[in-house]
Amino acid sequence: MEGVLVYHNSHDALYRQPFGAVETGTSVTLRLRVDESLRAQSVLVRIWHNDIEHQVQMRKVKISEQELYQASFKCPDQPGLVWYSFLIDLGNEVFHYCNNSERTGGPGRLVKDLADSYQITVYERGFDTPEWFRDSIVYQIMVDRFYKSADSKVQPPRENMVMHENWDDIPCYKDGNGFAQSLCNDFFGGNLRGVKEKLPYLKSLGVKTIYFTPIFEASSNHKYDTGDYMSIDPMFGDKQDFIELCEEAKEAGISIILDGVFSHTGSDSMYFNKEGRYDSVGAYQSVDSPYRAWYRFGSHSDDYDCWWGIKTLPNVNELNPSYLEFILTGEDSVVKHWLRQGASGWRLDVADELPDEFLEQLRISAKSAKPDCVIIGEVWEDASNKVSYGGHRGFLWGRQLDSVMNYPFREMILSFLLGRSIHDSSEFDAETLQRRLMSLYENYPKPAFYALLNLIGSHDVTRAKTILGEAPPESALSLEQRAAYTANPPPNELGKRRLMLAALMQMTFPGVPCIYYGDEAGVEGYRDPLNRRTYPWGSEDKELIEWYRLLAGIRNKHACLRTGEWFSPYHKGPIYTLARRIKGGSDVFGLKRDDGAALVCVNRDPGSSHHIELDAGWMECGEVINALDGSSIPVVNGRLSIDLAPLQGVILLKDERLA
Repeated sequence: MEGVLVYHNSHDALYRQPFGAVETGTSVTLRLRVDESLRAQSVLVRIWHNDIEHQVQMRKVKISEQELYQASFKCPDQPGLVWYSFLIDLGNEVFHYCNNSERTGGPGRLVKDLADSYQITVYERGFDTPEWFRDSIVYQIMVDRFYKSADSKVQPPRENMVMHENWDDIPCYKDGNGFAQSLCNDFFGGNLRGVKEKLPYLKSLGVKTIYFTPIFEASSNHKYDTGDYMSIDPMFGDKQDFIELCEEAKEAGISIILDGVFSHTGSDSMYFNKEGRYDSVGAYQSVDSPYRAWYRFGSHSDDYDCWWGIKTLPNVNELNPSYLEFILTGEDSVVKHWLRQGASGWRLDVADELPDEFLEQLRISAKSAKPDCVIIGEVWEDASNKVSYGGHRGFLWGRQLDSVMNYPFREMILSFLLGRSIHDSSEFDAETLQRRLMSLYENYPKPAFYALLNLIGSHDVTRAKTILGEAPPESALSLEQRAAYTANPPPNELGKRRLMLAALMQMTFPGVPCIYYGDEAGVEGYRDPLNRRTYPWGSEDKELIEWYRLLAGIRNKHACLRTGEWFSPYHKGPIYTLARRIKGGSDVFGLKRDDGAALVCVNRDPGSSHHIELDAGWMECGEVINALDGSSIPVVNGRLSIDLAPLQGVILLKDERLA
């Protein structure tokens, strides 16, 4: 900060109290350092809420031998976003101190013209997220691709469907040739009884929650084209299979989350019935259909609004009273029904395409049926300031979602391990990683931040091991070449070692780790459908699986790695560290938890070892134990000296015996 004439750091308690997102009605104090040489005539903080600006005069105060300008204000009593910047009047010139150009919070910049403001997320007082979910490790499953139980009623495929005879085939990736008439009509036969048979495997991985992609009746293999919300797809089983799975999973300490696709249905559904397969009078068939008002038609039935222009996915009018009653508000609504059958929560497909009123009612309905259920939204960006439907969305303001799929986390971790952004190939070092992580930490309510679904892979993105192994970009390969790579990936030791580091960071960072089925077994593949290969039973990467087991066991054993405070003692170049701690017998939510301290260090450099020395006084012990191999490192005069080999990570735990 030396030589900086004006300074504010939203991540430093000296300059902003309290840190980050705040509950409604909270008083916030802001401070700004202005060098005396500027001879400022006045300093104001400019505050915006709902596009209305307020200016508050800042007064000089002396804190820790520093003279700072200070102002306090009360946040609104309704949730939303508050924005602020500073205005410095020098008499003959006026300057603005604003957020940095990356809009990540922390230190800002002095500019002549008003630029990006700092953000304060104001959320509903008393908002909380389910404790059981914050303690979870989640495992995402596409049922058709996970495991096929022999003890199952096999349903013959309908017309135009293809059933693979070989479990290890690659999914159909192009049309024609008499094999598949469309990309989503080939099946492998995985079912709910198969998942039930593999519950011991999931428990051995430390998994506490299963998140299913859609399992309701639908024509496609991915099931995002719902045909009947009240029926399990017959290729997966039936309602009794689902109930039994939930019961056995509960006995194993595992909860079930379902995927709710409520922004559209399938055209081949009992509600739209374009193909005429259902007994109902569908919206496509008649203007007198009881479902007609669920959809938006033009002058004729073939002219209808559909999701991203895909004619098999007609959009619904989510706020239609009949649709609302069926999905949310009715006594036996879809959301309530499946929670009562044994589900513990919902993941909402394309949540940013669902109206605020719908999401608010969904929360009310779901929590009325099961108060401790979890509601997770599919949002790919920072969900605290996401703009859709013409305004900022209130996903995490306390009235809608508990959590979102943390795609920004995935992007950050993969980019850091590669040393370049996965989007634009710009440099991405440990400093960049810390700035981006702190931005999420600052913007998200604490209950949501510790419940974020921290994923490394999913059904919508290229497999992590493929990316981390520096496979050729998709644009450089033909479909056939991408499929061949998926079927016969080259030796990928680099991708594997990087994936192990990604899992290490995922399992120790605040939030809920989510494993995409098969990532832990070494599955590779470009984007869908090639990332949706079957789980490779019998040819798994055993070393990788044992690594995931080890990490999950450490996380599940040590509460500090789940709901302890976090900070980064060191982040420079290829080295990133994160610290977790519980002190005084309670975690960040004030819940009773065992004390503990952990320091996680990662060297992403594939070619060089690195030595770092860190202040470890906060760990309050004389020796730390590496939980990954049992070795110990002394703490000398409150400092740690650590050597990290290429692509090495460590989890250093406080040795309570020597504290």
